Amino acid sequence: MRKHPGLSRRDMLKGAVLAGAALSTRVLAAAPPAEPVTPTLIEAAKKEGQVVYYTSTDLPVAEKLARAFEAKYPDITVRVERTGAERVFQRVGQEYSSNIHAVDVVNSSDAAHFIVWKRDGILAPYVPEEVAKYYPEEHRDADGQFASFRVWLSIIAYNTNLVKAEEAPQSFADLLDPKWKGKIVKAHPGYSGTIMTATYQMQRDLGWSFFEKLAKQNIMQVQSSTDPPKKLDLGERAVMADGNEYNILQMKEAGRPVEPVYATEGSPIIVGPNGIFKDCPHPNAARLFQSFALGREGQQLNVEIGGLRSVHAQAKEKAGRRPLKDIKTMKDDPVAVEREGESIKSHYTRIFRV
Repeated sequence: MRKHPGLSRRDMLKGAVLAGAALSTRVLAAAPPAEPVTPTLIEAAKKEGQVVYYTSTDLPVAEKLARAFEAKYPDITVRVERTGAERVFQRVGQEYSSNIHAVDVVNSSDAAHFIVWKRDGILAPYVPEEVAKYYPEEHRDADGQFASFRVWLSIIAYNTNLVKAEEAPQSFADLLDPKWKGKIVKAHPGYSGTIMTATYQMQRDLGWSFFEKLAKQNIMQVQSSTDPPKKLDLGERAVMADGNEYNILQMKEAGRPVEPVYATEGSPIIVGPNGIFKDCPHPNAARLFQSFALGREGQQLNVEIGGLRSVHAQAKEKAGRRPLKDIKTMKDDPVAVEREGESIKSHYTRIFRV
């Protein structure tokens, strides 16, 4: 990435705001023509035999996508490397600064990362046919370098064994009630891209004063956005202040004692793009995997099994879940997250002392 691995997020993101703005206002080089999956591509991918996928998606969800791809293309294996989005970003930075090109396809829950990778010229333009046909313009890069692989929310939720429905919090403001002191779990923006994005939206809409009051509630602080749902399920905390909606939906549908809450102020919305690296070791397998992940089959799997949302026009919401169109959401702004990310982490650390 042509950056020293010890540089901070601010150093690595400095000056990239203009690049971020370019996603919707300036085309660096016309997006390549959309590409269908052809027998030639499949044969070339088979010869490579593998695709390496760095992702911040919860591991069981990412593994299910990988196994579905392998079932369709049995001669190609998918190696899933899962960690928090901020760790994915650091790992790519460290590898590229050492001229190591190990990853083929990347997914991050912090869309600002793709602004940096695009600016640094390390993403490969590739537009799957279904992305061109079925994705809204705002969910595909103007230069064809990435597209929205998954969409989800950061939500409030509660353990139904510990909290009665009529007493459950319905808003972020409700979390400040003294009755929840010592009963709340939340994740950290320094580890999780989901929580980085959610924290930006919440401090913008609710103010840092909300977090200052929340910090007085003796919060259990965890790392990944996948952790609060798990703590909730185990009964270690009664309520989660943030965390992945998709984990909660999966758990609820499996009969676990959890219930999602869509805050009256609006729930933070998160977009996790997928992109291919220009110098990846398995370029054909990477393109085939990207086409599968962003195609209707991969997207419907995300919805059905992963509890995620999709912007693919042919993907259908799962019955029994509240449709995304019926949920009040906050506004995503990856350019602002990019600009303010280091400040958000510092401010958060001071408030929560973690």
